[in-house]
Amino acid sequence: MWESLQHLSYWNWLALGTVLLILEVFGAGGYLLWIGLAAAGVGVVTFAFPGLPWALQFILFGVLSVLTAVLWWRRQRSAAKPSEQPGLNSRGSELLGRRFVLHEAILDGRGKIKAGDSLWLVAGPELPAGSTVKVIGQDGVVLKVEASE
Repeated sequence: MWESLQHLSYWNWLALGTVLLILEVFGAGGYLLWIGLAAAGVGVVTFAFPGLPWALQFILFGVLSVLTAVLWWRRQRSAAKPSEQPGLNSRGSELLGRRFVLHEAILDGRGKIKAGDSLWLVAGPELPAGSTVKVIGQDGVVLKVEASE
């Protein structure tokens, strides 16, 4: 094994980088991308300096792997900005405070309202269909309602 480490060439590093990048394509979620690029970088350095000892190659690989991952992580954090539509993935929050007519009566604490073209489950006091209710809260996909005049 030590003998094979003594003869690492740039082809070994480029092959490792290629394998890692191919594995990244199959869904590693970005983890292997930076390690693959670091392996390719060590391959380039080994091509430029063919007499580089294997221990130094591995140290360079580790440093480049950590460096590329940290730099990308910092760039992603600085590029993140708040959404222009903060309620985009919480549709029920836009219904808070609005009044609706019950589509189905509230029996045993559950009923339905029609908001736009969607039916929403509601929880509240027992009321007949056609009653007006006000949305006062949300618990997951269930809207909390109270009777409204």
